[in-house]
Amino acid sequence: MKILVCISNVPDTTAKISFSADNTTFNAAGVQFIINPYDEWFALVRALELKEAQGGNVTIIHVGAVESEATIRKGLAIGADDAVRIDAEPNDAFAVAEQIAAYAKDKGFDLILVGKETISYNGSMVGAMLAELMNLPYVSLATKLDVTNSVAKIEHDIDGGIEVLECALPLVISANKGMAEQRIPNMKGIMSARTKPLLVVPPAAADKLTSITSFTLTAGRTDCKYIDAATPEKLIELLHTEAKVI
Repeated sequence: MKILVCISNVPDTTAKISFSADNTTFNAAGVQFIINPYDEWFALVRALELKEAQGGNVTIIHVGAVESEATIRKGLAIGADDAVRIDAEPNDAFAVAEQIAAYAKDKGFDLILVGKETISYNGSMVGAMLAELMNLPYVSLATKLDVTNSVAKIEHDIDGGIEVLECALPLVISANKGMAEQRIPNMKGIMSARTKPLLVVPPAAADKLTSITSFTLTAGRTDCKYIDAATPEKLIELLHTEAKVI
């Protein structure tokens, strides 16, 4: 089984976020980047589990500049067989999907996995766009995945329960929490990652549909107000006058 796993390069969750003076560019100075957790912990690890059980090959693909290759090598250290970096800036979801589709369309992948969203933009768009561009079925937010005789059995959460689907390969799936458990690269994996193939391909023609006008930092936490239990009417008043829905 040939599996393609799409990974994103995102700031570590502990990074201090800031932007350029005009608030139009992310300031990457001093920021540690990691594989997007939904891509790594759930999509990539489940792909490796399927390969270990049934044989095959796991390829990771990333759209980004050369600076992201350290992140790609971590994916190889975890267990992917090879990697592809499309040399383009990932600054638009549709353009990213087009780049991946242009590469993958004639490679015969049986299964394409993406994380449900990136922790940097929380867009949750690339998987669906990729499936549409490749004319493949798409299942979002999967929490369980098994493959038997070229048929995928998938579970995902719905209101009030769990939906179970079956779909013939090939297809695209976005992975949610529950799909797999995080793996830590061991020394053997780290050493072997240095020599695993990492193919760099030029970008294909792609349509950028969005642009960034500006970034705005959230206000952050404010002081907590304590209301005496004897005056619940004060709480009701504050909920009407000061509470904000985020």
